[in-house]
Amino acid sequence: MRTSSVAALVLVLAATLAACTATPPPPLVTAPAGPSASSAAPSPAQIVVGVDDIIGGYNPHNLADQSTITTALAQLMLPSVFRQSDDGQYELDTTLMRSAAVTSEQPFTVTYEIRPDASWSDGAPIAVEDFAYLADSMRDQPGVVEPAGYRLISNIQSSEGGKGVQVTFSQPYPGWRTLFSDLLPQHLLKDAPGGWQGALQGSFPAYGGPFSIKQLDTARGEIIIERNDRYWDKPAAIDQIVLRRSDEAGLAAALRSGNEQFVMSRTDATGLKLLQDLGPGVQSHTVPSPRVADVLLRPVNGALVDEDVRAGVAALIDRNKLIDEGAADGPSAELRADAQVLAPSVPGYAATIPANVSAPDPAGAATLLQRAGYTQVAGSWRRDGKPLSLVIASPGQLEPYARVAKELARQLTAAGVQVTTINPEPRDLFSNLLAMPVNRSGQPPADGSGNVAVDIAVVPMPASGDPATVLASTFSCRPGQLSAPTTTPVVPANPAGVCDAELQPTIDNALTGQKTLADALAELEPKLWAQHTVIPLFQLADTLAIGSGITGVTPGPAMVGPFGSAVNWTRGGK
Repeated sequence: MRTSSVAALVLVLAATLAACTATPPPPLVTAPAGPSASSAAPSPAQIVVGVDDIIGGYNPHNLADQSTITTALAQLMLPSVFRQSDDGQYELDTTLMRSAAVTSEQPFTVTYEIRPDASWSDGAPIAVEDFAYLADSMRDQPGVVEPAGYRLISNIQSSEGGKGVQVTFSQPYPGWRTLFSDLLPQHLLKDAPGGWQGALQGSFPAYGGPFSIKQLDTARGEIIIERNDRYWDKPAAIDQIVLRRSDEAGLAAALRSGNEQFVMSRTDATGLKLLQDLGPGVQSHTVPSPRVADVLLRPVNGALVDEDVRAGVAALIDRNKLIDEGAADGPSAELRADAQVLAPSVPGYAATIPANVSAPDPAGAATLLQRAGYTQVAGSWRRDGKPLSLVIASPGQLEPYARVAKELARQLTAAGVQVTTINPEPRDLFSNLLAMPVNRSGQPPADGSGNVAVDIAVVPMPASGDPATVLASTFSCRPGQLSAPTTTPVVPANPAGVCDAELQPTIDNALTGQKTLADALAELEPKLWAQHTVIPLFQLADTLAIGSGITGVTPGPAMVGPFGSAVNWTRGGK
C-alpha cells in the first residue's frame, strides 16, 4: 500500500512538472508552393492572413521600413491621434484621445487631450513624452517619412500630468491632423541600443493598440498576433491573427482550402490570375499602397550636379520598360504615376507628365551630353578622358526596386554610361548613403568615411497623408539650408537631395496654406519635371482576396488597407 502511494505521488509530480515545462517550438514548416497546401486549419478563434513577406524592420516612420506588413502591424498595435475613414477624411481616434483642436492662430497652436486610461502594454501612460519623442525624431533623423510638418513645430508643452499636450508651430499648418500617427513608446526607445535607427528593427517593445505580438518567427515566416489584454477600450472579437508568408501559388492554395481566410499580397500577372481563378467565392480588391516607386537622379554628386548631364541621362531612360518590369502586369500596371506629387489613387490626381518623357530620346541625350563636354568614344561617353560613371542603388533585394534598378542599369550601360549597381541594406541606404552631408555647391565633403556616393536611387517614396506635406517632404530644402554658407556640409532634406531656392517659396506657401495646393502644383509640376531629379514610375498596390469563413474585413481607406478594422473581424459568415 505504501509503495502504491509513493508511486502515485511520483506520477502526480511528474505530470505537474510536465505541465509547467514550456511547450517546445513547432517544427520548421516550409510554406507550400502549390495546391497541395497542408497547413493546419485555423481554430475558430484564429484568423490566418496570407502575405508575401513578414521581414522587418517595422518602424512606420522610417522610409527603409515601408511595407505592407509594417503598415498592418502599426494599425494593429500603435496608437494614433487621427485615423482615416473609408472616405479618406481624418477623424479623431477616440480610443486614444478626448480632443484635439486648434486653440490659437498667433502663434498657430494645437492642443491635444489624451484619455487618462490610455497606456502602453507595460503600464506606462501614453503621454506628452511620446509626442515629443516622435516630433524630435521626425525633425532631426534622416530617412523618415514625410517630416515637413514636424519641422514646423517650435515647442511642445505638457499639462494635466502629461495627458495634455500643447504643440506650437512656427507657421500655420493646415495638415496638422496627419501628425502624431503611430506613436512610439518613448520611455523604452529613447535610450535603447541603436537609437532611433534601431527602433522596431526586429519587433515591438510595447503596444498601445488592441493587439500584441505573441510570436515573430522570420525564419518560419509567421507572426502570431493576439488580443492585447492591457488594452483599455473595446477588446478584439478574435483571439489571434496569424500573418503567414507564402509564395503566390501557396497563397492561392491556402485560400482555396480555407487554411487562410484572406490574402493581402503584392501580385504580378501570374499571382493575380491564380487568385482570380478561385472563382466568385473569393472577393478581390486592389488596395493602393502609400508608396510610389521612383527613380531619383540626385543633384548632389559628381556628374549629376550638371543640369545638362542630368537631363541627358534622363533622356536615355526608357521609363515605359521600367514600369513594365516593376509592375509585372500586376495591379500597379494600372497605377502609372504620371505626376510629380499626387499619386494615382489620391483625389484630384491628374497626369502632368510632358510628352515623350516615357520613351528614350538618344538624339536629345547626345545633344545634352555633348553640351556638357562629353563625347562618345567607342560607344562610351567620356569627358577629359574619364567615363561618365554613375552608381545606382536600390534597398537591398527588395522588389520591385531591385528588378527596376537592374533594368535601369542595363539601359544606361547599353547607351554608353558606366554603371555600378549596389544593393545596401535599406536602413543603410536611407539613413546613411542618401543622407551623406553635402555642400550647397553640390559636392560631397571629403569625410573619409569610404561610403559610396549614390547618383541614382530606385526607391519607394511616400505618397499618402496631406498632399502639401508630401510635396514639401519630397522637394523642400531643410530649414536654414538656403542661408547656410556655401561650404558648410548639410544633410539633404530629402532622399533626392533636392533644394531649389526658386521653388522653395511656393512649396512653403502650399505647406502653410498661403497658397492653394492646386495653384502651387500648377506652377510647380512643369518645373519639377524639368529638373529631371525625380522620375515617378508607378504606385505600389496589393491584392486583397477575401475567402469564406470571415466577416468584417473590408478594403479599408485608400492607401491604409484593411487592418484598421481588425477588432471587428470574426470567423464565420460567407
